[in-house]
Amino acid sequence: MNSTGLLGKIHSIESMGTHDGPGIRAVVFLQGCRFRCLYCHNPDTWPEDGGTLMTVDALLERLLRYKPYFMPSGGGVTVSGGEPLLQAAFVTELFRGLKDAGIHTCLDTAGDYTFLESSLLDQLLQVTDLVLLDIKHTKPHKHRVLTGRSDIPAPVFARLLKQRSIPVWLRYVVVPGYTDDEAAVSAFKELAASLSNVQNIEFLPFHKMGEYKWKALNLPYKLSSVEPPSEEFMARLSKGEQPHPA
Repeated sequence: MNSTGLLGKIHSIESMGTHDGPGIRAVVFLQGCRFRCLYCHNPDTWPEDGGTLMTVDALLERLLRYKPYFMPSGGGVTVSGGEPLLQAAFVTELFRGLKDAGIHTCLDTAGDYTFLESSLLDQLLQVTDLVLLDIKHTKPHKHRVLTGRSDIPAPVFARLLKQRSIPVWLRYVVVPGYTDDEAAVSAFKELAASLSNVQNIEFLPFHKMGEYKWKALNLPYKLSSVEPPSEEFMARLSKGEQPHPA
C-alpha cells in the first residue's frame, strides 16, 4: 500500500452502515457541500472549512480495523458527505488504498463534478466500484427551489458513469409538494431508463429527523409543515405505478 499523508476534512465515521450500498459498510462522511437541500438531515456538513483533518493513512488504518465486520456481508467502504467530490484527490487516494486491501469502494454523491479537472475525475472513477447518485430534480427552476442551485450536474454525471460502465444506484428523495408529482417522477424514471449501468433504483421517503440540527444551527427549516409521504404512496412508486392514480 502506498503511503500518503494527504489530508481530508472528515465530518464523521459510521462503522456499521446498512443503507449505503451492498452489505454492511463503513461510511465516511466528508465535510463540505455546495447544495443547500431543504430536506438535508446533515446541514452541519455544509461548511467547507469545518470537519476534522485526517490523513489518508490514518483513515485507512481505522477503516481496516472494521474489515472483519463488513467483508463477510459483501460490504465495503462508502464515502459520503457533504459532497465527497469536493475532496476528490483525497477520496482517490483513499480508494486506492482500499482497493489494494481488496475492499469494495462506493461513492455517495450528488454528482457535483463540474469544477474538477477531467484527469482527476478519471483517476477517481478508476478506483470506484459503485456510485450512489442522488437525483434531486430534473427541472432547473424546481431544482433551484429544492437545492438553491439551478444547475443540475447529476444527469450529466450519470451519463459519464454510463460511458465508463460504472455501476450506479440511483436515489430519489420523495418530498411531498416538491418531487412527488407525476411529471417529476416520470422525468426521473426516463433518466433511469436511459442508463444501462443502473443496478438499483431507490425511492427514499422524506423525513424530518434532521430538523433539530437546523434549529441548533439557527437555520430556517422550511419543511416543518410537510408530512412524509405515506407508505401506500411509496409502495406505488416502488412497484412502478403512477404516484397519483386517477
